[in-house]
Amino acid sequence: MTKGPILFDLDETEAAPGPDAAPPVPDPEMPEAPEGRAMLTVATLAARRPSRLARWFWGLLLTLLGAVLSVAAWDFAMGLIGRWPVVGYAISALIVAVLVLLLAIAVKELAAFARLGRLDTLFRKAEEALSGDDLGKAREVTRDLVKLYSGREDTRWGRERLAEAQADQFDAAALLGVAETELLGPLDAVATREVEAAARQVAAVTAVVPLALADVAAALTANLRMIRRIAEIYGGRSGTLGSWRLARAVMTHLVATGAVAVGDDMLGSIAGGGVLSRLSRRFGEGVVNGALTARVGVAAMEVCRPLPFARVRRPSVTSLVRRALTGLFGQGG
Repeated sequence: MTKGPILFDLDETEAAPGPDAAPPVPDPEMPEAPEGRAMLTVATLAARRPSRLARWFWGLLLTLLGAVLSVAAWDFAMGLIGRWPVVGYAISALIVAVLVLLLAIAVKELAAFARLGRLDTLFRKAEEALSGDDLGKAREVTRDLVKLYSGREDTRWGRERLAEAQADQFDAAALLGVAETELLGPLDAVATREVEAAARQVAAVTAVVPLALADVAAALTANLRMIRRIAEIYGGRSGTLGSWRLARAVMTHLVATGAVAVGDDMLGSIAGGGVLSRLSRRFGEGVVNGALTARVGVAAMEVCRPLPFARVRRPSVTSLVRRALTGLFGQGG
């Protein structure tokens, strides 16, 4: 049998894939990009607002517990007075002392809310004066600002400079600019140092302490302390409830604007740059958590400041992180 040539139809066969179609080889040494989970958790917890049903539940529960404890304390004291009058009167005096302390704490919290409300009022008036170029309202804001800081020695020089220069200002922007530069400029520097210290602390704890939830606890504590301290610097000393109110306002603003997400402006360059690629996953988380803490600090300055940033530049988060973390992880920025 004679064998002839065999023809193959090449059009019907599929061509073998070339090297260019091969999937990329995974790099096992490339660490996962840090996300700043501790700060994201803190922001989510602080910004979360309980539902109306939950607020009613806790309000009624606390009221019920207060009533039960009051009746129990009264019965306990009256029973002791009937059996051992001296001991009973002593316990009654202790109960009265506790009630007086609770009343003092309540008054202190109300005063703290009033101080924070005073800062908010000044801020709104300053914005209205700037937007409407209202020199009269700007002078009113300046007077209230001087009165706010009248008892503070660290603002004495700024108040004197403002008193000398305000007569030569004939528009709202110029007058408030002088007030911002002379009075708030030194306070901004102090607040900036507080932000840097908090960012450094959060970054160090996240990088060094390997315990679960330790970074979340450290971030929450440091941020609450930082927000409270910034409020004190600008004249809005807050109590416990006031600090939580401030923290929730700051975190709600950051979550709503997406500013706690890694990936925009400075944070994106840090997370994707060559610095963190040379660090371990833990150090990378520390840097990102420190950067997010700095961002919270800048937002707290904007919330607590009695005047908006106009003539004085708003602090740069990038420069804050660079100064805070330089020397902590080598060159932090």
